[in-house]
Amino acid sequence: MKKIRYLIYLFLIILPIQNLKSEIIIMSSCDDKQDEFLKNEYVLNLNELIMTRNYVYKEKTYKKYRLTDLSVKKSNSYVRNIYEENGKILTHKHGYPQFYTQILFEIGKQEIFIKTVLNDEEGISKISTCKKIEKFEKES
Repeated sequence: MKKIRYLIYLFLIILPIQNLKSEIIIMSSCDDKQDEFLKNEYVLNLNELIMTRNYVYKEKTYKKYRLTDLSVKKSNSYVRNIYEENGKILTHKHGYPQFYTQILFEIGKQEIFIKTVLNDEEGISKISTCKKIEKFEKES
């Protein structure tokens, strides 16, 4: 009986210590230099290392892209894998080894950048500024 009690106490002590924490950052109300959106948000899940972008074009922007590409949808979302490096969050490389792009986030900042690399020459440009940043710590 004492052994069972001891195991129960041990479980009650160890179980809360093993809570998993994950951090989720939602960057919303993001503007764009060339396009207009009804909704434009980035969700960074730092535990699962994924970024989800959700957006809805305004009618004018939707028509502009629809003229040249019939597969364009008015609202869409896409998911990219991410990783953290030197206080920055980057999406995995999209493109070829000689030419690729990545979306770049700086932790705690409102700006979103695009990093382009062509034959080891790197360029970084601001693509968006988000008006609202929310951080959530999820415990499970």
